[in-house]
Amino acid sequence: MATRISHWVNGTSTPGTSGRTSPVYNPASGQQTGEVDLASAAELDAAVASAVAAQRDWRTSSLSQRAAVLFAFRELLHERSDDLARIITSEHGKVVADAAGEIARGLENVEYATGVPNLLKGGFSEQAATGVDVYSIRQPLGVVAGITPFNFPAMVPLWMCANAIACGNAFILKPSEKDPSASLFLARLWKEAGLPEGVFSVVQGDKEAVDAILAHPDIQAVSFVGSTPIAKYIYETGTAAGKRVQALGGAKNHALVLPDADVDMAADAVVSAAYGSAGERCMALSVAVAVGAIGDPLVDAIAARLPKLTIGDGTDPDSDMGPLITGEHRDKVRGYIDQGEQEGATLVVDGREGDLPTEGFFLGTTLIDHVTPRMSVYRDEIFGPVLSVVRVETYEEGLELINSNAYANGVAIFTRDGGAARRFQFDVEVGMVGINVPIPVPVSYYSFGGWKSSLFGDTHMYGPEGIQFYTRGKVVTSRWPDPATSSVDLGFPRTR
Repeated sequence: MATRISHWVNGTSTPGTSGRTSPVYNPASGQQTGEVDLASAAELDAAVASAVAAQRDWRTSSLSQRAAVLFAFRELLHERSDDLARIITSEHGKVVADAAGEIARGLENVEYATGVPNLLKGGFSEQAATGVDVYSIRQPLGVVAGITPFNFPAMVPLWMCANAIACGNAFILKPSEKDPSASLFLARLWKEAGLPEGVFSVVQGDKEAVDAILAHPDIQAVSFVGSTPIAKYIYETGTAAGKRVQALGGAKNHALVLPDADVDMAADAVVSAAYGSAGERCMALSVAVAVGAIGDPLVDAIAARLPKLTIGDGTDPDSDMGPLITGEHRDKVRGYIDQGEQEGATLVVDGREGDLPTEGFFLGTTLIDHVTPRMSVYRDEIFGPVLSVVRVETYEEGLELINSNAYANGVAIFTRDGGAARRFQFDVEVGMVGINVPIPVPVSYYSFGGWKSSLFGDTHMYGPEGIQFYTRGKVVTSRWPDPATSSVDLGFPRTR
C-alpha cells in the first residue's frame, strides 16, 4: 500500500485537504511507493500564517540561541545521514554513495550558517560628524520560501533554509513532488534540534502551490533551482509581485580538454562528472570539447571506461549508477539519443542497448562523438547519462564555443599548462570554473551560481551572497546629547 506523504505545518505532520495527490515511485522498481498531497492556495495560506506568527518570535531570538539550534541540527543530520540517504535513494534512484555525498555538501552549508554571529556583523563609524555615529545592521526579511528540484532533495533545501533560518527568517519549503519524503525528514530534525514550531514548514505541491507562493503578500523572498524556462517564470512572476527572487536555471556544462592534458585523468574526471547520479545534476558535464589531437585518445579512453560501470538499484553497493527519476524522463532522454543519431552524430556507446535491469526506469551510459552546435543533443539540457564530444582545432575555437552557449553554469578545463589555465579562467564567461576539477561546486563559504540563462536575479546561492539575500541592510545615524551640557544631572562634571 502506498505511503501517505503530507505537509509539515506548525511543527507537525499535516494531511492535505485539497483532495489532490500525486504518485511517488521507486525508480529502481518502477513501483508506486507513495502518494503525496498537493496543496491548494488555502493550505499555503495556513502555512504562511503559522510562519508569520513564528517568525515574529524567532526574529527576537539572540544570535547565540540561533547558533545553538543550528549546531544541534548539524549534529542530528550528521548522525542520521545514513537514514536520509536511504530515503533519497528510494525515491530519486541515485546510488546511496551519491545520496550520502549530497547530504555531506548540504552539511557544509549548515556548518557555515552556525557562524551567524559573525556573518551578521555590521559596521560602525564613530564621529561621522561632530557627536554623530553611523552604523549598519542586517535584519531578516520575514517569511521566505524555497522551491527545490527533484535531483537534490536534501542538499538544495539545505543551501537555502540553513542561512535563511540563521538570519532570523521563517522558511517554507516546496519540494519536488517526485521525491518529497526527504523534506519531512529534515523538518523532524529541525524540530528535534529545538527550532520553534512554524519556523520551518513544508508545503507539498505542484504548480498550484508554486503560483500561490509567488502571489502571497506575506512571502518576502523566493529561492528556486530548476530548469531555465521555469526559473524565468519564477523570476518574472515573483519580482512582479514585489518579491526578492533568486532563480537558478539549467546548464550545459562543458569540459575543454587541451592537447597537453593527462588523458587518463581527464577521462576519469569526465566519466564521473557526466554519468554520476545518471547525469541528473545541474553541474553534470554534458559536453567534452576536445582540442586538436586529443580527440581520438580522449574518446577511446572514455569509451573504455563505460562498460566497467555497473548500472542497477541504487541500494546495491555494487551499483555505480542508478535509474532516472521517472519513465517519462527516461523516454525523453532516449529520444535525444535517437535525434543525435538521426542528425549525423557518431554513437560510440549506445545507452539504449546493453544489459540493463528489466524493471524500473533505467538507461545506459551514452557517448556521442562528432557532435556539432546545431544538433539538439548539444543545444538542449538533456539531464541524463549522455555525453557529447565536440571537436575543435584550437583553444580559441573551444573558448568561443563555450562563450557562445546560452547556458553558463559550470565549466572545466583540463591541461598541464598553468598559463593556459589562468588565461581560461580570465576569458571564459561562466559562473563557476574548474581547473582539472570536473564539478566546480564552490565550498559553502563561497556562493553557487552561474551566468546568463543559468541565473535569473543578481544573487547566487548560499555562502556570503546567501546571507545577503535573506537579510536587508539598515543604516542608523545617531546623535546623543553631550552629558557635560545636559540640563539633567547625570553625575557628569560640567567642565572639561
